[in-house]
Amino acid sequence: MKERVAAAGASGHRVLVVEDEDAVAAGLRLLLEQEYQVDVASTGQEALAKLSSAPFDAVLCDLMMPGMSGIELFRVLASTRPGLEQKLVFMTGGAFTPEAEAFLEEIKNPRVEKPFDFASVDQLLRLAVARGAAL
Repeated sequence: MKERVAAAGASGHRVLVVEDEDAVAAGLRLLLEQEYQVDVASTGQEALAKLSSAPFDAVLCDLMMPGMSGIELFRVLASTRPGLEQKLVFMTGGAFTPEAEAFLEEIKNPRVEKPFDFASVDQLLRLAVARGAAL
């Protein structure tokens, strides 16, 4: 057990996973915790609170969530903490509204389609970390 704790977050980068489905969030935590320090928020509001209280290098965010969607989270961050929205990597399940399709065409943030593999997610998180460092 000590080896796992020592290895957790090997890159030293902090990632916030914003996902309303508990099973998906738990799976992502397990998948990512060897490379990143991972925290999880199940709502957009919870994500805003966590982003206000601690620095994160990247945010892996579900696009479509009840309450505050990933789109709304992006817009709130862009207006209240400009630059932080560039750290978002969106996860999509393929079911889009016209608003979601237009939003994804408009932004330059990386995105990954569900279901996904670790290599794809890791590559996009590395891009988000690099984009954030350049801000």
